[in-house]
Parts: sequence; structure tokens; C-alpha cells
Amino acid sequence: MRYDYTLYIGRFQPFHLGHESVVRQALTISDKLIILIGSVYQPRTVRNPWSFQEREAFIRASFSEEENKAIMIFPLPDATYNDTLWIRSIQQIVSAVAHAKIGSHPSIAIIGHDKDDSSYYLSQFPQWERVDVPNYNDISSTAIRESYFEEGRIGDEVSGSVADALAKFRESEAYEQVAGEHKFVRKYREGWAAAPYEPTFVTVDAVVVQSGHILLVERRAHPGKGLMALPGGFLDPREKLRDAVIRELREETRIKVPAPVLTGSIVKTEVFDDPYRSARGRTITHAYLIELSGDTLPKVKGGDDAARAFWVPFADIKPEMMFEDHYHIISAMVGQR
Repeated sequence: MRYDYTLYIGRFQPFHLGHESVVRQALTISDKLIILIGSVYQPRTVRNPWSFQEREAFIRASFSEEENKAIMIFPLPDATYNDTLWIRSIQQIVSAVAHAKIGSHPSIAIIGHDKDDSSYYLSQFPQWERVDVPNYNDISSTAIRESYFEEGRIGDEVSGSVADALAKFRESEAYEQVAGEHKFVRKYREGWAAAPYEPTFVTVDAVVVQSGHILLVERRAHPGKGLMALPGGFLDPREKLRDAVIRELREETRIKVPAPVLTGSIVKTEVFDDPYRSARGRTITHAYLIELSGDTLPKVKGGDDAARAFWVPFADIKPEMMFEDHYHIISAMVGQR
């Protein structure tokens, strides 16, 4: 069967020959291909080292001018703790493109490889036909990134044009930053490599708000050196979660508010457990929403693991500068009340 549109969703970190084979198959069964590039507007990490613009360039460079005429590429931000919002975003993009071009009833298929639990989304769009494709030569983006950032290796799993782009990127400061993060995470994981099973870590994060502002810190060291984050940290062995979040908040921000007032201002708590939320390993965090009152923002000063602490208006929070899933935690804790 031939379709008006096929839809292909992925992170493409990086775009490799397996992805290319899916695109070529999609072009043979449809007039137009919509590619949605996920995990955009984020800081560079080992799991997501390339920006939307860089990944779009990888894709465009892999195909001819004529093929590119049939390919439409759009950014797809993550909604880590709101699957409904993520699915709706996809539906809105496809609807805006497909219905505007053809009319009210275009034929649409979603194409992809059902590799593991991360491919669950393929079954979330029953209104569209589903086209399953096999794995291409067992190529793994994770393996490509690990060898690239650990050894600088560029293998034959990517096209020549993508290999050229990766070689150029290897000479950049951005490469050094991600490679340094990769080295830190690898050494960190070696510390518990001999454990009989992979440990699960427990952390706490403070979402402190007042007068339309939120309290953030700048991380002093890896991982996420220089990124903005919620004040927080690891639970001590003999500590309650609520005590831990107040301790970490006061240690990292030196906030001029007594501990009993902070504790009494907790209005909400929620657990955030996305399996990929931290490169350091399986880390489950407990976030506490602390609502302070008053006309003047309390004085804060960076301490402990924080290079600095500061208040930010909600409108000025930049997702591309936020550590791990902290932007999504803020959205869940403050944006859905």
C-alpha cells in the first residue's frame, strides 16, 4: 500500500545507516515523510550530544536534493512525565502538516523498529497504519556514542557525510565537554561495578517558589557542570526524605529562611523515576514543592555542590540549560497544579 505520509520518530543520536534504511523504505511507500526529532532543546549529554539543528543536518546530508524534497523535519520536545502531552504534540504536528497539504483525510502510516520498551509509542497512534521494520545490522546508537566519546572512533555504521560531520565535531569544545562527562560517568559507574546487581539511588530535590520565581543553583562539578539545577542531592543512610530535602536546600543555597518555616511550607511531593533520567545509574528522586510567601525574595548564596544560587522568573527558565530532567520536574510540580 502507498500512503500520502509516513511518520518517523527518533532521537537520531547520531543518524546512522539503520535510520537511513528506514527513511529510504518510507520514501518508497509514501509521497512525503515527516521526521520528528525528539529530545530537543536540552543541554549536551552523553545520551543526547547533538542539537536539533545538527541532527537535521546529519539527515539532510545523507540524502539527495530530490529525496530531501519529500522529507519534512520538525523538533519534538520531550514531555518526560506527561505522555499525553507528548502524544498530543505529535498529533498536532502531523495534523497541521498533512491536513493543510492534502485535505481532511490523508492516508498516514507510522514507521519504526520495535526494539524495546522505549518503542512503546508505536502503538499509541491507532488512527494511523503501522509499518514495522527489522533492525538493520544490529546497529546501536548507544555503542556508536560510547566509542566516539571514549576513543574518538567513527565507524562504518554512519554514512560518509555523517562521518565527516562527526569528524569536524570531534575538534570542537562541545566534544570535549561531552567526552569529559562520559569519562566521569564511566568512572562513577566503576565504583559499583562489582555489586551483584545494579544499585538504585535515592535523591531529593527542592522546588522552591515565591512571587513568580523559582530557586535554582548552578552545578559546580560533573555531571552537569555549569548547568542549572534544582537544589538537592542524595539521601543519607539514616535520614528521612523530608529532612534530606531541607538539609540539601540549606547546604546548597544558604537560604535565609529557618528550617521549620521551610518544612511548614511544603505543599506537595512527587516521585520522579524515569529510567533514563540520570546517566549515573538508576536514580529515583523525591521532589518537594515549597511555597514561600512575602514580597521580598529571601537572600541565597551558593554552597556545597553549588557554584551559585539564584532566583529565576518562571518565564526565564531555559530548558537547554537545565540539568537532567529538572525542567520536566518543574513543569510537573508547578505547571500542573
